[in-house]
Amino acid sequence: MSTYAIGDLQGCFESLQVLLAKIDFDSARDQLWLVGDIVNRGPGSLECLRFVRSLGKRATVVLGNHDLHLLAVAEGISKVGKRDTIQPILDAPDRNDLLEWLRHQKLLHVDGRYLMVHAGLLPQWSLTQALGLAAEVEELLRGSVHRTFLKNMYGNEPNRWDDKLLDSARHRLVTNVMTRMRVLSDRNELDFEFKGELATIPPGLVPWFTRRHPSFADKTILAGHWSALGLHVTSNFIGLDSGCAWGRQLTALRLEDRAIFQVECAEAGVRDREE
Repeated sequence: MSTYAIGDLQGCFESLQVLLAKIDFDSARDQLWLVGDIVNRGPGSLECLRFVRSLGKRATVVLGNHDLHLLAVAEGISKVGKRDTIQPILDAPDRNDLLEWLRHQKLLHVDGRYLMVHAGLLPQWSLTQALGLAAEVEELLRGSVHRTFLKNMYGNEPNRWDDKLLDSARHRLVTNVMTRMRVLSDRNELDFEFKGELATIPPGLVPWFTRRHPSFADKTILAGHWSALGLHVTSNFIGLDSGCAWGRQLTALRLEDRAIFQVECAEAGVRDREE
């Protein structure tokens, strides 16, 4: 049995199938970890969502910002954007089952030496605190107040953690950190403007993964979200979003030996897209 962590699918179902064939994935034996953004941008958002859900306990998923966007659109809180590819999900006969399943996925997953989150974590948070904060948001999303949570999650403020934060401000910041963050200021403030490559980070900003709480010393963090970063491997962090939805690659990491597998984007009409 092997466990494979896979970068942002973003609706690239054909590429996913090519990658699974390359790693000889066996759904009766192997496990998949998905770093979030299952849907949106690629043409196979519905197929991706159906496939991952069909794996049952063989798939472990953390939610990304595009997944939350789908849930907000389905509730009438946000609108379908011109580049969105989620309409087939909204029109599908099994839409309610798919959305219900999606609402019950995690924001943060920890197993052994690996921790998986879509975007990032703050250096002020211990592992115990991060898990607790993720659980707060997960409970809201899964419960009867999920529509209120989705309505209140949009916005860039507050952009700095304070233990005194409460209610929607607290939950918005947690959601932004775990599903949208890329870089931090010198004061550990979230910056949402920068989306580029490491070499172009402006003065005063740093990649979030270069700062971590001491309680994460024995953990390797797996994340996606930052396509311009590409596949980025260090001793304690692995960025897996290699930009398949922008015509580049889809990446899998085998957790047991950290072997890397990649395929070129297989989606017609996506291969020539620029981010």
